[in-house]
Amino acid sequence: MADYRFIRACFRQKVDRTPIWIMRQAGRYMPEYRAVREKTEFLELCKTPELAAKVTLQPIDKLNVDAAILFSDILTLPEAMGIDLKFGKGMGPQLSPVIRSRSDIDRLKEIDPESSLSFVMQTIRILRRELEGRVPLIGFSGAPFTLATYMVEGGSSKDFLNLKTMMYKNPKTAHALFAKLSDAVTAYLNAQIAAGAQAVQIFDTWAGICSPIDFDAFVFPYVKSVVDRLNRNGVPVIYYCNGGSTLLSRMRKLNTDVIGVDWRIEIDVAWKEIGYDRAIQGNLDPCVLFMDRKGIEERVRDILKRAGGRPGHIFNLGHGVLPTTPVENVQALVEIVHELSREDRA
Repeated sequence: MADYRFIRACFRQKVDRTPIWIMRQAGRYMPEYRAVREKTEFLELCKTPELAAKVTLQPIDKLNVDAAILFSDILTLPEAMGIDLKFGKGMGPQLSPVIRSRSDIDRLKEIDPESSLSFVMQTIRILRRELEGRVPLIGFSGAPFTLATYMVEGGSSKDFLNLKTMMYKNPKTAHALFAKLSDAVTAYLNAQIAAGAQAVQIFDTWAGICSPIDFDAFVFPYVKSVVDRLNRNGVPVIYYCNGGSTLLSRMRKLNTDVIGVDWRIEIDVAWKEIGYDRAIQGNLDPCVLFMDRKGIEERVRDILKRAGGRPGHIFNLGHGVLPTTPVENVQALVEIVHELSREDRA
């Protein structure tokens, strides 16, 4: 596995060119994905291993990226814990019942990933066969804090009032929820690794809403608990916190192999903050992909220059590719990263 360009970069080993994969690289911007979705509801797609594997592979064939990421959704985990999950058209995820009390938390199920999330494990096993060593497979989970935002708010939120009220007025309840979720995330990721995931990423999409003091109290301990209990066996671990550029000095204390950063900070500044003993992933603004090829090339060149050819840079967007992004621009991004980074090493 160490021969994969992406895996080598995770461990800060020398590579012939900078590896690239893209968050949400399988998605609505691809005609092939839209063709599948026209016939299949989103959750049905996530829960049908053959179809989930099919859409996972689409960007590998079309984009020439250096890693595949499992097609699934972070909210299948709360569903496995007994939460009803629906995706309304144009409304985003809807979860019920909402979690607001200690008794609500106590009613959440302990998960057995091989039964309640067996479709994820089956998808991973199919993908390992289908990929046939072309690129490594990344598994993933939402982080405890991010999962909690959906479970307490009942879906997406602009102010996260209910979760923050719980944190400030009933901190013991909040800690109980985060602790229970950290156990579930640990079990889930360990099952993915056992099934064949060759790297795992922990998505903390909403932890950036926290002040540093709240990150220290309610986010960091539970991510650390997950990371420290993973059965890694040579599998690299990535932690990505959206909106977390002010929190990087705290993230460096996590025993991860890679820290993912968004576009709100220059990558050289971020790398200095997290330390050069850690690989870094990022960090092009997804909206740059609406520029022409020359504009994309200028932005890529700037990021690569800031990374300085130092071992351990994995190119990615600072967040997921947007649904209206021209697919030819995503293809151009991958080509440009590979071409320019190869030139730098010539």
